[in-house]
Amino acid sequence: MYKMLEIDDKIRVPPVKFGLPLEEAVIDSLKDKWEGVVDKRLGVILSVISVDSIGEGRILPGDGALHYPTLFKLLVYQPELHEVVKGEVIDITEFGAFIRFGPLDGMIHVSQVMNDFVSYDGKNAMLLGRDSKRKLQEGDVVIARVVSVSMEKEQYKIGLTARQAGLGALEWIEDEKKRSAKRASASDKKDEKKEVKKESKGGKEKHKGGKK
Repeated sequence: MYKMLEIDDKIRVPPVKFGLPLEEAVIDSLKDKWEGVVDKRLGVILSVISVDSIGEGRILPGDGALHYPTLFKLLVYQPELHEVVKGEVIDITEFGAFIRFGPLDGMIHVSQVMNDFVSYDGKNAMLLGRDSKRKLQEGDVVIARVVSVSMEKEQYKIGLTARQAGLGALEWIEDEKKRSAKRASASDKKDEKKEVKKESKGGKEKHKGGKK
């Protein structure tokens, strides 16, 4: 999930940036420190959005840089358990599919690809469902749910599933919608036939009674 966070931190501005306007120097230093970082608490830091306040700078002993207490906003992405995400298959392996969604990559283990026995076709780089005949390959767009999140410094692991209703490759979801619509239509037709038979039977009984 994308979020805007307000952070209060002391920012180190090195001497090489002293010639810049203060706000520009602070923003530049913020970007160097924060952008692209994977943080266990914050998620993936995408961008420094704004600087709201800059306090008085101080020089610490043994360091020629200036340190400014700063209040600023960050745009981050925090993957959350049970979150539904939409992404593209970027790699297929014998143990699962790697999905890129937003700024992150996650993996759907082969056991979580679909409700079917899944085999790996290495020659064509795809995963195949034995009974459903469904296939998953690079470039397919998938809707999946986050089932595990591990965020460490500069590393992360995100587990996904596509086995639940409404999840999987977009092609599968569209096919299932069409099948459901056909089943509903067939069920309506059966109900209509039953009603017609009842009405017909009732008419015959009335007609028979009239003869008496």
